Order: sequence, then C-alpha cells, then structure tokens
Amino acid sequence: MERIVVIGGGIAGLGCAMALAGPDREIFVVERDSPPPADIEQAFETWERKGVTQLRHSHVFLGRLFSLIRDRHPRLLQMLTAAGVRELGFEFGLPSPLRGSYVRAPGDENLSILFSRRTTLELEMRAYAESLQGVKFIPDTIVRGLLLEHGETLTVKGLSLEHQSGVREDITSDIVVDASGRNTLCTDWLREQGCVIAEEESPAGILYFTRHYRLREGQEEPPRDLNPGAGDLGYIKYGVFPADNRHFSVTLAVPEIELALRTAVVRPETFDAICAKLPGCARWIDPARAEPVTKVFAMGNLKNTWKHFVRDREPEVLGFFAVGDAALRTNPLYGRGCSSAVMHAHILADVLAASANPRTRALQFEWRTRNELHPFWDAIRRQDLGAIRRAKNEQNPHYKPRFRARLIKSFADDAITPATRGNIKVLRALMPAFHMLERPTAFLARPAIVARILLMWATPKSRKQHLYPVKLGPDRAEMLRQLGLKGAPA
Repeated sequence: MERIVVIGGGIAGLGCAMALAGPDREIFVVERDSPPPADIEQAFETWERKGVTQLRHSHVFLGRLFSLIRDRHPRLLQMLTAAGVRELGFEFGLPSPLRGSYVRAPGDENLSILFSRRTTLELEMRAYAESLQGVKFIPDTIVRGLLLEHGETLTVKGLSLEHQSGVREDITSDIVVDASGRNTLCTDWLREQGCVIAEEESPAGILYFTRHYRLREGQEEPPRDLNPGAGDLGYIKYGVFPADNRHFSVTLAVPEIELALRTAVVRPETFDAICAKLPGCARWIDPARAEPVTKVFAMGNLKNTWKHFVRDREPEVLGFFAVGDAALRTNPLYGRGCSSAVMHAHILADVLAASANPRTRALQFEWRTRNELHPFWDAIRRQDLGAIRRAKNEQNPHYKPRFRARLIKSFADDAITPATRGNIKVLRALMPAFHMLERPTAFLARPAIVARILLMWATPKSRKQHLYPVKLGPDRAEMLRQLGLKGAPA
C-alpha cells in the first residue's frame, strides 16, 4: 500500500483524492477547517473556510474539467447534476447572429461549462471523494511542519500535525501533496532546508468583487441576446455567472489604480448601482427579477505565480508535489483556477502510475505541468499586463495609442470579435483554447481559420456592423460622474 497525505481539502485537494484513490493506496486529506453542513443552502450560508478566501466568489468548471469528470468520474457528474449544478453546452453561449443556424457538430459535447456556487461544488466533490476506496479526511487539523529525510536530495517523509484538541501527531507517508493553496507554508519550510525553489511572479492588476443573488418566485433568467453577460470596459470588467438552485452571482473586477472606484464598489448600494449601468448585468439584478442574498465579497493580492521545483534538471525535493495554487496561480478573472487544479491532480496521478522511481516522478511531474499548464498561465500573464496598461491609459484623457497598439486593438475588435460572432467555424476553432482543451494559440496553426479572420478584418465595417456587440456600458468619466466619485471630470 502506498500512503499519500494531501494537505488541504479545497478543490485541488479534492481533485487529488479523486485522481489518486485506488485499491493499492491510502489517501489522507488533512484540512484545517471543520466538515461542511450536509444541506446545500446551509453550506452556502454558514460554512466557514479560513483557508479558502475565494469560497463565495464566482466559479465555473470549464470544458476540460467537465470532460474529465464526465469521462473519469461519471458518478460525480450525476451527483453534481442532482444537486442543481448546471451544465450549459456550447450552444448556450452562441452569439445571437449564430443561434438560428446552429447545428451540433462532433466536439461540441466537450465545450460545456458547469455553473454552480463554489460551496455546492465542494460539498458534492467531498461526498464523492469520501466514498472512494482508501480515502480518509482528517478535519480540524493544522500542519505544523514536514517530516524530512536529509540525503543527496531532500525527501519528505510525512507531516507533523496538530489537532483541534491540541494533540500533536506525526503521520508518515510515501508522498506528501501540497494542495493548501496560495498561502501554503510548505515552500518556505523547504527553502529553510536549502531547497532552491525559483518563482515567477506577475501582477494581475485588479481587485475582485462578487455578490450573490437569487431569482424571485415566478421569475426566470433574462434571455441571452445582444447584451453579453461578460465584458471589459477598461476601467472595470464584469461577469454574470448562473449558479445552482436559482442562484447567480455578479463579479466586478476593478483595476488596482482605480482607487475611488475600488473603495466604493464594496458597498452593496454602489455595487448594484454599477451593475444597473451595465446592460449585461442590469436585467439580471432588476429588483423585480432577483434579490441579493449576500454582502459584497472582496479579494485582493491577486498575482500570477509559477514555482519551479526542478533546477538544472535535478529535483530539489523528492516525495513532495505541489498541486493547484500551491504551485501555480492565475488571475481568477479567467475562471481557470478550478480546472487547472483538478487537471494538475490528474497529471500527478498519471505520473505516479507511470513510474515508482522518486526522481523520475519529480522530473516527469515538473515537465508535464509545464508542458500542459504553462501556456495558459503565460497567456493570462500577458493579458493582465496589457489590461494594466489599458487601465492606466483610461485615466489619461490625452492618451493617444501608437500604431502598434491601434493595430492590435483593431485585430481584436474588427477581426476576431466579428469573426467569432458571425462564423461558427471560427468560433469552434477558438473555443477549445478557452476551455483549456487546446493551447491558447492553436488556432493560428490552421490556415483556413486564419484566412477567415483576416477576411473579416478586411471587410468594411458597414458590412459587418451587425456582428459587433452593443455598447457594454458608460465610459469611465460618465460612470464616475453618475456614481459621484472622485476623479470624474467636472
């Protein structure tokens, strides 16, 4: 029997339990928080997760994770569906110009998104993980340190634990998996022992604000039409997220440099006032349609980080694997955190199944993680740096973009956007990257798709006007003026 101890019972830790469970393993999931209430609504209202700052922010499972659950964990998909988690297929997100002519094609079945509140997702994933052979949860327990064996390469042999009762205990293991999230202490402990764990870091440049709502009795969600449920105005980004059991949430992302706006948006009345001025949000939060059920939740200190546990082709530590946010973090705005974490857990399971050699395992895990996840991390990093520049330019009334900036913006606005809204083949080519099924730039290797995009770019605006989205909301100056915030022009 191989004993594996997982630190953390969040999405990454649950993904590890799901991926690693089997008849030849013992899996212990150590978590600092208490077990959740059994009732879905009670869990949403009362479940406290000190280690999960994003517990009540918007969440989605992208197509890569949906397909993984459907194919490897079909019983979990049944449990999620029974709990009210919603599968919204490719056709759900079609732009209005394409809906009337849509015909399902092979591959569309992998482009579904699972929408739900995070508490519902975790509740069902935990129940599923607990039912798997060899999986045991150790709640109300804090990890106080790593059990180490010093040799040519440092090896982790288990954990030092402290239970809620104050009792200390050491638990030995063959493998320790760090799924404790962005606030992990394991990296610091390893560095104190001389491990050189390099770290790439890049700012996300935003703060994140979420509020949850519930549809009133007799009311339904608004139709999907020209008003998109997500958008970027430069000085603010927004997204509407359907959820389970007649709930939905709205998330507003505000650039860090928008001091007045980010201070005001945490007030519920200001949050709702902003949403009311954004056509894509306004109909959702209409008081006749829905009622707010939470305060505004805020999350900051958002960074894109990537840790390297191999140096000069040699592992820095053996018997230890960091999964999810403990190893790599991305801006939550893009909705890839949960999908990346569970994908990462299954990468680890494949690596452990392929070899029993500790060094081979460490090297293969590092290589596969970089090969399969780093392209998405780097794409997000680049997008964030561009968004930071745009937010800064929004505050300068005299800013005039250079030719290269104008060209890039034109390609996005006048080529890719109308092409994806008016050509189903282009949309199908780009969506797998969004769902993490293909690399972000995979579509560029398809000449026919590139030709269609370039042809759209060359088409006069007058002939493709119907393919542009409607105005997403007021410009920065008008929004600040209407909200009565500092920084608005007189």
